[in-house]
Amino acid sequence: MIKRLTLVLLLIGLGSIFVNLMLNYVPDEQLNRTAEYYATHSAQDLGAANIVTAIIVTYRGLDTLGEVTVLFLTAAIVGLVLAQGKRKHVHKDRGLPPAGELLTTGTRLLLPLILLFGAYVFTHGHLTPGGGFQGGAILASAVLLALLSNPLQRFSHRLISLIESTAGLAFVLIGVLGILLAGGFLDNRILPIGEFGDLLSAGAIPLIYTFVGLKVGAEFSSMLVSLSETKEL
Repeated sequence: MIKRLTLVLLLIGLGSIFVNLMLNYVPDEQLNRTAEYYATHSAQDLGAANIVTAIIVTYRGLDTLGEVTVLFLTAAIVGLVLAQGKRKHVHKDRGLPPAGELLTTGTRLLLPLILLFGAYVFTHGHLTPGGGFQGGAILASAVLLALLSNPLQRFSHRLISLIESTAGLAFVLIGVLGILLAGGFLDNRILPIGEFGDLLSAGAIPLIYTFVGLKVGAEFSSMLVSLSETKEL
């Protein structure tokens, strides 16, 4: 009873805070100096049609590096915990039923399309909504679909680790080249800006997002594969 009452009071308190914020919200009539600079100079300085991408990849490149690092640590911790569990328990075949014909056929048809769409999302992130994180998650969803259609299927941990490590190293290397050859970490102007709106434009942003997409996809895939290999007694 006390727990329920505490939960109700907590919900009422949070609700009153959000209601007060909603009723007293006053939108800014104009952009602040930082936002105005991003809005008016991003396309000209960086050559990216997607301003959000330009901000994430270049202006706040160190923050993006931190996000990638957090995701890597999460994948590593999940793999470590599950590996410890495997050492303590003896695996037995759970006798999983075979996947249905509809799921199996659908996987064969959709898997290449999902991989292609994921690649499209992170290679066109400087032109349209999307980017490396979104594209990498789409790539990992293809791995999830493959595991759902065949739970006993095994993926090479070595290959996934190789992709993740190579992409991460290339990402950091491009960032360092930005410091040496341009204006700062992950500065995309180490390559020519190109023609605004073209696929091969915005300097190194398409290359950066390609490596981010591969790294994120490999990390999510590693967690999914580790979870699929964890069996109960």
